[in-house]
Amino acid sequence: VQLQASGGGLVQAGGSLRLSCAASGRTFSSYAMGWFRQAPGKEREFVAAISWSGGSTYYADSVKGRFTISRDNAKNTVYLQMNSLKPEDTAVYYCAADLGPPLGEYDYWGQGTLVTVSS
Repeated sequence: VQLQASGGGLVQAGGSLRLSCAASGRTFSSYAMGWFRQAPGKEREFVAAISWSGGSTYYADSVKGRFTISRDNAKNTVYLQMNSLKPEDTAVYYCAADLGPPLGEYDYWGQGTLVTVSS
């Protein structure tokens, strides 16, 4: 599966953005999907994940209550709605896919989209 993330940009603190990740292939609905991020000088970290059906979602504590992950299997797309953004959310955001469990390791990665939150 190939992944293409989009939707990043510059936003003021308190604002919102929606990231999208479009996947190629006919088996998108078989994959768990995840969002990760990497801030400058820091390691990549988990943000959110969703099961293949969309029935289960998982979030890092730092984004819980502010971010929402969702998917549309008919459109081969997963989304990350980000509200109440903070400067510490500034990072390159990556989407990922895997046939295993949503909180396992991911085999397929997109190219990343930059989110910059100004104070």
